[in-house]
Amino acid sequence: MEDIEEMLKKYKREELDLEEVKSAILNLPYADLEDVKVDTFRVIRKGLPEAVYCSGKTAEQLKKIAGEGDRIFTRADEEHFEIVSSVREDVVYNEEGRLIVVGDLEQDVDAEVSVVTAGSSDIPIAEEAAGTLDVMGYEVKRIFDVGVAGIHRLFPQIEELREADAVIVVAGMDGVLPGIVAGMVPTPVIGVPTSVGYGVSEDGKAALETMLSSCSTGLSVVNIDNGYGAAAFVHHMLG
Repeated sequence: MEDIEEMLKKYKREELDLEEVKSAILNLPYADLEDVKVDTFRVIRKGLPEAVYCSGKTAEQLKKIAGEGDRIFTRADEEHFEIVSSVREDVVYNEEGRLIVVGDLEQDVDAEVSVVTAGSSDIPIAEEAAGTLDVMGYEVKRIFDVGVAGIHRLFPQIEELREADAVIVVAGMDGVLPGIVAGMVPTPVIGVPTSVGYGVSEDGKAALETMLSSCSTGLSVVNIDNGYGAAAFVHHMLG
């Protein structure tokens, strides 16, 4: 913060021009807290705050990070929630999506996103995406359990999907659903393979390869179980 104040003083004294100030802000580093280095200016560079992956982090690391501004914590459980809540009061826990939201992340957006799942077992990953978009101010419509084993369940939803600004489709097992949806709507579709499935599903690799092999245009694919990544990609498109 002292660096910013000094920079603004120089700008006021006309020792720096506006472009130099903007460049300096965009390249401001991070909060160096020894074992964690918090990217406090990611929201300025990227338009969304740093997401913190809780798994593997110690209680002290989470406390340090929670004290450095508003952000999202992913793959969070009740214990993580209690730790973060000990530092901040403005905390909300999305249990199904395993998300902790600290502070106010809402932005000035005007877009509707549909989040679709093939099966009900895919809902936790879908909720990671939907919950992220919720707190950022998007209108999110959830359409769950409409996979190819009963494809007739999807058809009544097609008109609604066509009206969305983006569609996130979450599927495990054979991973076919995103390609089908992308072939039926003009909307950009983001496929999220999940690790749901037996045997040769290989913890989501089969679904990932199916989505990447799709002949449907307008389909992009994120990593296995990466609901947050899908939401972030949508925000970069629409936000």
